[in-house]
This record gives sequence, C-alpha cells and structure tokens, in this order.
Amino acid sequence: MKPVYMINGFLESGKTEFIMYTLAQPYFQVRGKTLLIVCEEGENEYDPMLLKQSRTVLETIDEEQDFIPGRLIELEKKHKPERIIIEYNGMWNYKEMKLPWHWRIEQQITTIDASTFPVYFTNMKSLLAEQIRKSELIIFNRCDGVEDLGSYKRNVKAINPKAEIVFEDSNGEINEIMEEDLPYDLKAQVIELNNEGYGIWYLDSMDHLERYEGKTVSFTGMVLKPGQFPKGYFVPGRMAMTCCADDMAFLGYACAYDGTDLLENQQWVKVTARVEKEYFEQYEGEGPVLHALSVEKTRAPKEEIISFV
Repeated sequence: MKPVYMINGFLESGKTEFIMYTLAQPYFQVRGKTLLIVCEEGENEYDPMLLKQSRTVLETIDEEQDFIPGRLIELEKKHKPERIIIEYNGMWNYKEMKLPWHWRIEQQITTIDASTFPVYFTNMKSLLAEQIRKSELIIFNRCDGVEDLGSYKRNVKAINPKAEIVFEDSNGEINEIMEEDLPYDLKAQVIELNNEGYGIWYLDSMDHLERYEGKTVSFTGMVLKPGQFPKGYFVPGRMAMTCCADDMAFLGYACAYDGTDLLENQQWVKVTARVEKEYFEQYEGEGPVLHALSVEKTRAPKEEIISFV
C-alpha cells in the first residue's frame, strides 16, 4: 500500500505553508522520494531548494476531472515515490474523490484561515464539512484578533468529535483553555478542584478571571504566609513542577481570612472561598483574590506536587 498524506482546505488557508514546514522537518527527511501533487495555486510557491533537499517532486493537477485514479497511477509510475502528499483543492467535491485502490490515506489534515472561517462555515458548510469530517488534525491559523475561538471549536467538533484542533496566531500555537475543556463544572454551586483541576484553574483564572468572579472554589492547599502581606491574608496553594524537577514554583492567590493568625506555614488546609477580582498591592494591580468561607485543617494529598510537564 502506498501511504498518502492528504492536506485540504480552501484557497489561502495555509496548506502550502504547512506542507513546506513539514518537508523541512528532520523527521520527514527519510529515504526515498516524495511525490507532491498540488491541485491549486495560491500566493505562496514551493521553494525549489527545499523540494530538492527533501527529495520531493512536484506535479500539478489543475482540473477536477483530471484527478482520477488513472492519472494518479501515471504519476506514481513516473516518479516511483515512497510516499505521496496531496494538496487538495478545497472547492472540489471531496466526497466524490477517488484514489487508486492501493493508495492508503495515512493522515488527513485540514487547514483553516480563522479570519474567513465564519464566511465559509455559513456559505459553504457542506464543502467544509467534507474536508474536516475525516481529518485527524485541524489547524486554525491566522487567529490574531479572533475572540471567540471556542465557538469555532464547537462548530468543528459537531462535525468531527475526534479531531485534534490547533489554533495558531502570528506568534505560533495558542495555548488557549476553552471553557468546554475545563475538568470541572463552572456552573456548580461549589467548583471542586482536584490536582489537575487546581493547576488548570490557576492558569485559566489569570487569563479569564471573568469566568470565576463571584464563584466558589474548594481545594486542598498548603499555607504560605508572606511577611509583606497585610494582616488577615495568606496564600493557599500548591507546589508545581512547571517544566522539570529543578523548576518548582508555588502557585496560589491571596486569600482573605479572619483566622490567618492561627495558621502555620506549610500547614495543609481545605479551603472553600469566593473568587473576586480586586486590586492587591502585592500583585501591583488587579487579580484574583479569594475570600475564605471556610478553612479546615486536613492531611497532605497523596501527590503533594502538581505537574505541568
């Protein structure tokens, strides 16, 4: 069977950039020849030097009626490739596409220009759906200025629930935590945070404090009483491994509690608190401030250190 990598998407969605990036990676510098079949010409052109270095030969099929098994077999016989990459035309009917019987789609990837996604989703939904229905990876690029990426993800997941979705802007991949991906229920009367939940809540509340304002959270944390904090405040938090064993940090937010004087540093407590957005001098600005509803002594958790590795 001949492995095929199908890259689809509408014109100027980033297909060529993705394929060039892939060809340049060391893991793709493998033995044998790669046949690249391009079905539409965009603004970006393939670098001849890159094609040579990656042992890639480029063939163009401009018309949909020419994209048939017979023509594809001719190209295979001509170049005798080890693998095939197809940059498919997004305006062609993907549902009707036919490949030679011995060609097997190894991976299907769809690229989407986030700035034009609403237009295509509204006016060409059937074509777009056929592109993403069997894609393992869907890349939204040019996400700069797009605010509601969550709705984009929901629209795609409704068509292909198993797809991995990546968002990218001019700075690279966006590590955005979508509300539907949170491991806890934001609508719960008390949001219970386990080990995983605490780390995600800590990071997400930095970027999306509006999700948590006025809500109640509950978690097990270690007591930290910074000397520069005002009376009646402490920090309940967790030690976290952020990239390696040598890179440890204490993650926690200021918590207002009348019984702070009775607490001891490194004591473990179960905290239930309301989250508010307030100015705090030690933050040098506004940020999450907890208002304790209850603070109870408890045992250390089985895993005292949480990890982001």
